[in-house]
Amino acid sequence: MSDAFTTRVLNIATGSDERVVDITGDCESFLREAAAGRDGLLNVFVPHATAGIAVIETGAGSDDDLLSTLHTLLPADDRWQHRHGSPGHGRDHVLPAFVPPHATLPVVDGRLALGTWQSVCLVDTNVSNHNRQVRLSFLGGVG
Repeated sequence: MSDAFTTRVLNIATGSDERVVDITGDCESFLREAAAGRDGLLNVFVPHATAGIAVIETGAGSDDDLLSTLHTLLPADDRWQHRHGSPGHGRDHVLPAFVPPHATLPVVDGRLALGTWQSVCLVDTNVSNHNRQVRLSFLGGVG
């Protein structure tokens, strides 16, 4: 594979609770190797129909606020036509319309160019799927 494009898959255990998992450190670790000080783009993609990627503040309650907001917008009840799985699972399949399964982020000098309080997070409301994959792909100039 060319130095211009590098990819890695993360395996993340999300457990049986709805979670917002901060993967910023994993992204930074990947970029230390893949970007090697170069500018480019990091694409973060979750290949699941019931999870998403968010760029939000964590640790000050915003992650819990996000889950609370998703409960308000997408209640886990029997209103959904998609009904297999745990009760309210149909809402998990609607989640990616609100929290997309991808984010593309700038990389400057081999580092994520995030704002002061921004973190890259996996958002998983599907309590029936305990393990997720996240694909990190760096596209940058040949150094």
